[in-house]
Amino acid sequence: MSRAAEETNRRMLRARDAMDGAYAQPLDVPALARIAHVSPAHFTRTFRATFGETPHRYLQRRRVERAMFLLRETDRRITDICFEVGFASPGTFSRTFRDIVGRSPRQYRKQAVAADVPTCFTKAWMRPGS
Repeated sequence: MSRAAEETNRRMLRARDAMDGAYAQPLDVPALARIAHVSPAHFTRTFRATFGETPHRYLQRRRVERAMFLLRETDRRITDICFEVGFASPGTFSRTFRDIVGRSPRQYRKQAVAADVPTCFTKAWMRPGS
């Protein structure tokens, strides 16, 4: 791997780490591109080439993963979880959750509670796809 490619990977990892740490905050491509020290268009192309998905989809998936944990492990209202993980509206949250997980947040919670299996197995079986 060339030195330039290594530097590009480091920059993308830096931006992805920022997304992981602040997934519930409003993040946009220009802000993430500044973290990676590249233009927004270059950031989007390079992020997708590096990680296999767009920055927006990665952020959505991270938010849904956190919501899945909260739905399994707490009895908080679904609307509260929606806002806590960074979604701006319950409708967008439900649609995105269903797209990624394959069922609604309410259905997911019912199945997770009904299964009553150890969390490590639940995580392995119910991890959302990309």
